[in-house]
Amino acid sequence: MFWYFDYVEPVFRPPSEAQSLILQVTVGCSQNHCTFCGMYKMKQFAVRPVDELVAEMESIPRHHRSHIRRVFLADGDALVYPQEGLEEILDRLAETFPNLNRVGIYASPNSLTTKSEDDLRVLREKKLRILYFGLESGDDPTLELINKGFDAAQMLELCQKAQQAGMKISVTAILGLAGRERSAEHATATADWINRLSPAYFSLLTMFRRHNDQHFELIEQLSNGEVLEEACAIVRQLNPQRTILRSNHVSNILNLAGSYPKDRELIIAQAEAALKKGKSDPEWFNLVPDYEEQHY
Repeated sequence: MFWYFDYVEPVFRPPSEAQSLILQVTVGCSQNHCTFCGMYKMKQFAVRPVDELVAEMESIPRHHRSHIRRVFLADGDALVYPQEGLEEILDRLAETFPNLNRVGIYASPNSLTTKSEDDLRVLREKKLRILYFGLESGDDPTLELINKGFDAAQMLELCQKAQQAGMKISVTAILGLAGRERSAEHATATADWINRLSPAYFSLLTMFRRHNDQHFELIEQLSNGEVLEEACAIVRQLNPQRTILRSNHVSNILNLAGSYPKDRELIIAQAEAALKKGKSDPEWFNLVPDYEEQHY
């Protein structure tokens, strides 16, 4: 990651943006009420002015600029940035970094409501090529539990609009989010949602503690084994087209990687093998994971 600026911490970015320049166009998240998410609870949402961002771009030494090929626009749902200003930011990025080939951004369902298909098409033409979208779950009662603010059908329609505009979409869902009560429903509905969209990328995370104790009070947390069972339930029901699956977040106990439909059976076999191995150690299988982010 290129690091030239004094950010309003903490700053988060997807694993695939590890080599990107991060430009913090918004601070925090405009949709900062989801009970499960503690990423931006310590921040007040703000939109940074274009001239301030241009000054940051211009502060980068000229001999460094040719090395920057990817830029990630932070914070949480920076796609909410007003269209005219976002277009100007993208234009200035292209002018400043001659070898720029892709810009990425977090997109919430709320921010996608602020952009028409034509708006998104214009942004794509200006090198905004990938949207990172937190589905969390395809199960409406679970979405209501976490106070997502949108149901699964609404989010599917918004993401389909972005696909129609030519955007790549990277979707995340969270193992253990629904707790024990709706684990099966969460798995089935999430797999079905992904099958309907066939996003370019689909990633699984696992529920963990990070300024989100409120959510853990609402669910009965899954054990290690139950997390594996939920993951198996999802991959058994997954059958999207042209989708790359990743399960490599630090919170995960099961690491999966492959492409659909080519690697579908291999992914299922790997998940089932991990579940079988987990069952061979009942103490570990029944242990509730205690992973917690210590920083911030």
